[in-house]
Amino acid sequence: MSPSKPSKQNAQHMTLLAKVIFSSRWLQLPLYLGLIAAQTVYVYHFWVELLHLMEAAFGNQHALALLVKSIGYKDTVEVTGLNETIIMLVVLALIDVVMISNLLIMVIVGGYETFVSRMNLDDHPDQPEWLSHVNASVLKVKLATAIIGISSIHLLKTFINAANYEEKVLLWQTVIHITFLLSAMAIAFTDKLMSQPKSDQH
Repeated sequence: MSPSKPSKQNAQHMTLLAKVIFSSRWLQLPLYLGLIAAQTVYVYHFWVELLHLMEAAFGNQHALALLVKSIGYKDTVEVTGLNETIIMLVVLALIDVVMISNLLIMVIVGGYETFVSRMNLDDHPDQPEWLSHVNASVLKVKLATAIIGISSIHLLKTFINAANYEEKVLLWQTVIHITFLLSAMAIAFTDKLMSQPKSDQH
């Protein structure tokens, strides 16, 4: 009987160790709360830029100057009013903020659900469609797709305002975007290979 007692004690110790290791997932909670704070900053930045756009539309020169400075727009003549290029660059900047905010939501909600704790949103009417089948692999592919979208917006902004950038900047941004695209394709392809059921061995 004596040999079984140490074995039982070891099992109890291992159970306690496993509980400590498993509980360590809650250390990620401050990280997700920090991302929520970052999301708040993005919301504030979005409304500041939108307010400047509305004020510039009504002829506020100070708001217009702030917009021109924020988007890095330059012209051979002094800008005295909104034009199509400035409006397009500002709107793209706002879309960029929204897409980054969406990326943050995916990381916060999907990451918490996958790595920390279940949210039990099965019966909630506002549960995101993608959350019902989210896992580490799906989250990875969705994040890669979101990064491509953000990179596309940045690249479009650069091309619209190409006159104010050097050729090497345009070239490197294009190369980086293509790298993101290829990386996402590789991640999706790898995920597809890993998710395929193994064929029966004969």
